[in-house]
Amino acid sequence: MGRLAVNEKCKMKNETFFTLSARGFSLIELLAVLLLLSLASFIVLPAVDKKLRDLEVRQSAMQLAAVARGMRSRAIDENALQRLVFSPRQNSYQAWNRQIFLSSDISITDIAGGEPVGERRQFLFFPNGSVLGGEIAISAGEGSSTYSVRLDSLTGRVVVGRQ
Repeated sequence: MGRLAVNEKCKMKNETFFTLSARGFSLIELLAVLLLLSLASFIVLPAVDKKLRDLEVRQSAMQLAAVARGMRSRAIDENALQRLVFSPRQNSYQAWNRQIFLSSDISITDIAGGEPVGERRQFLFFPNGSVLGGEIAISAGEGSSTYSVRLDSLTGRVVVGRQ
């Protein structure tokens, strides 16, 4: 059995990695990290908030389009006229004798077409599949996207688009 040769150059010193770094972070280093995190949040949070508002507007427009498509289908199936009535002042619309209110952050910004009924505006869905055409715009205020729900008068097709 031979002896192990020990190379003096390869011997480790008494200090290890853990003893060298055991003193931790200084207060200035911690403050610098906190400053960087706060700056990043000031940059990212407004963009996240805008995306959430845009998503909510899109969801409301899609819900309105689904209601309009359902009313068209019901008019054809039941062979009876259906009414979709908008009340911009109350920020709502009425379908199937149900009042549907939009979120307080979202508003009906414009209604083109349809038939005026006092302060409200109605869209009629006929048994032949056509509709009293027009366009309803929904937005969450300045800086957010506006979505429009377009009702094609001849075909009754309902299309959601971003303006």
